[in-house]
Amino acid sequence: MLGSVFYNLKEGSKGVWRNRPMALASVSSVGASLFILGIIIVLVLNINNFTLVMQSKFDKIQMFLEDDLGSEEIYNMKKEIEKMEGVKEAQFESKKDAFEKFKVRWGDDAYLLEGLESSLQNSFIVHLDSLESADGVYAKIKDMGGVEDVKYYKDVIEKMIRISNWIRTLGLTLIVLLSSVSLFVISNTIKIALYARRKEINIMKYVGATNWFIRGPFLVEGVILGAFGSVISLGLISFSYNYVYNKITSDSYWAMVSNMLSLDEIFKSLLIIFLVMGIGIGMLGSLISLRKHLEV
Repeated sequence: MLGSVFYNLKEGSKGVWRNRPMALASVSSVGASLFILGIIIVLVLNINNFTLVMQSKFDKIQMFLEDDLGSEEIYNMKKEIEKMEGVKEAQFESKKDAFEKFKVRWGDDAYLLEGLESSLQNSFIVHLDSLESADGVYAKIKDMGGVEDVKYYKDVIEKMIRISNWIRTLGLTLIVLLSSVSLFVISNTIKIALYARRKEINIMKYVGATNWFIRGPFLVEGVILGAFGSVISLGLISFSYNYVYNKITSDSYWAMVSNMLSLDEIFKSLLIIFLVMGIGIGMLGSLISLRKHLEV
């Protein structure tokens, strides 16, 4: 068993070396495909992170109450809201609480707000289970008695959902397209290797070699090509991403990209995805070629 593994590894490595021009084309194809895929992945990871951060800011609806509501009415309203589907919590914010928040935001200029507390309103900040439940909750609370106004970031929420879904769809489409190109190139590389060793294969079949004994080196060859491509593309995307991250997270840009993930936060995900994709593409490309061009 162990001898067969070493034989497959040795012969597969020899096959890569013998077919250097096509091996280089295969590695380049897998590397280029995974590099482009890597760009999509880091975009998706950052978009998802941005969406989660923004969700914590916009996954809420603020409803302002009429001034003449009593404590018991406010308590009953809170209970009614929290029973609604899609509502995580209804947090009461008094005029005083709202005024204190304003003072914190204004900092040293807070003295300019003196006398404005009376113009503020009591309100409920309704925290949602998810962005998707926002429309349903909004429709229910806007017609409740005792509600004067409802503040709802509908446009922002809808845009966030659309952008997130669009990026995911684009990423999936490119994964399928680029994987197909890499499969085609690796399959042709294995096909050339099969043709070059056709006499040797016929002799092996004649002396009774098993099908998998013959297939083994070609599968190893495909795995090596895919693994090399994935390692090269991982190195390139890591270097490029880290350079861009360091560049745009300088003081002048930090306010714009404060939620951007660092390389350390995404490297493990990239490593797993690249190795699985690269080795998987290499092995599948080999199997496709073997099935079509090797009658064993």
